[in-house]
Amino acid sequence: MTFSTPLFHPPVARGFAAVAAAAAPAERWRPGLASACRHSEIFAPANEASGAGAALALALDRGDRSERPWLWVQDKAARRLAGRPYRPGLPAALRDRLIHVAADTPQDALFALEEGLRCRDLGFVIGEVAGNPKPLNLTASRRLSLAAEKHGIPLWLIRLDAARDLGSARLRWEVRAASSSPPRWNPQAAGAPAWRAQLFRAHTYQPGTWILRDDAKLRAEPATPPHSGDLVRAAGARPLAAG
Repeated sequence: MTFSTPLFHPPVARGFAAVAAAAAPAERWRPGLASACRHSEIFAPANEASGAGAALALALDRGDRSERPWLWVQDKAARRLAGRPYRPGLPAALRDRLIHVAADTPQDALFALEEGLRCRDLGFVIGEVAGNPKPLNLTASRRLSLAAEKHGIPLWLIRLDAARDLGSARLRWEVRAASSSPPRWNPQAAGAPAWRAQLFRAHTYQPGTWILRDDAKLRAEPATPPHSGDLVRAAGARPLAAG
């Protein structure tokens, strides 16, 4: 059997094509893809420095090895919980280019971050804000996203000891420190930094959980789920049906 006319009206055909494209599985995140997202959030505990370490590793993974300076903004609560940046402990490629802003309040930190994103002379911006302050609402998050997209400056906003809330960041991570791999030549030495990173919200990529390792370059390996015995111990070794 042959048809001399299309089966569907063009607008209907375009609608089916849009639905098919939306149903296609999203790309899986992997190192080297961070350049597509200008605004990311990293939820992390304040007592590990895991948030700052992961943010710096992602910034370098993005390919920012230029000579441009970069901005790090902290509010007072973040400095009290995590301390100020220690320049000798930073990656060698970033030590001499750091501009640090010590803001008093979350409002001041958000203002400094937005102004930094408007400066095209910066390579990238990192922010650290503690908890869930009222000024960091959805409107403020959208302002940061728009500024980062408009001016092309990447932002990694670290949320110390914060609960997940509404936000417009394209990538939203929850990060904790993970065990390092033993060094090849000296198993007793300290290993390369590692993090257990859960991508729980993404506009472009599939959510997932990885172990990230910053060993010369950023590497990612699938994270194994917690053992069922760990869940029992976390529940106090009580049967699930216990009253």
